[in-house]
Amino acid sequence: MHVDVIAIFPEFFTSPLDCSILARARQSGAVTIAIHNLRDYTNDKHQVVDDYPYGGGAGMVMKPEPLVQAVEHLLAEAPPETPVILLSPQGRPFDQAKAEELSTRQHLILICGHYEGVDERVRETVVTEELSIGDYVLTGGETAALVVIDAVARLVPGVLGNPASAGSESFAGGLLEYPHYTRPAQWRGMAVPEVLLSGHHENIRRWRRQQALYRTLQRRPELVASIQLSEEDKQLLAELEEDTDSR
Repeated sequence: MHVDVIAIFPEFFTSPLDCSILARARQSGAVTIAIHNLRDYTNDKHQVVDDYPYGGGAGMVMKPEPLVQAVEHLLAEAPPETPVILLSPQGRPFDQAKAEELSTRQHLILICGHYEGVDERVRETVVTEELSIGDYVLTGGETAALVVIDAVARLVPGVLGNPASAGSESFAGGLLEYPHYTRPAQWRGMAVPEVLLSGHHENIRRWRRQQALYRTLQRRPELVASIQLSEEDKQLLAELEEDTDSR
């Protein structure tokens, strides 16, 4: 996968992209990432990328010319139907399902919004979709772009050391992840659940599924309502309810 990022502050990405899994993904060639300085696509000596909004109001608006020129330049080298994604609080919520969808694409172009936003004609000209990482406002789209890159890149084949890891994480199957434990088995009077020490793989699998269901019901009940529960899921929840009632 190749990711192009258009940003006003390209230096924002230097340290995060050189750390941990993203660094290994780039070193292996599984993911390549190019950060483009929007000012390089301006046509004036001062490299202006923003201007006052028509109609008045606070703040500045990103100009259409540099953004569209940058995207068109990148699209000329990109495969057909490459997504051009504007990071914006007005976009559809970015979630695990979207990360999985984007991880199957060969090429992505991410636009980092700034100031009061971008000229609407950018959306009408080159943007194929808008994504938001949450219902809050950031100082710039660089943070949001980094979140998208991180969530998507780790799903690209060959990036994670153990491919099974991604399949068991929170949101991968619509649920939050089950609790994890490691050594020591006893710590400050708290013990690791016996089932995890039993070596019985089927019982461990059932316990983990039950705990994932319970944790999701407690913390994010709307997620449970949005998935199709299996007959085993219903049984596990019933057993959990019986166990709670008996206490």
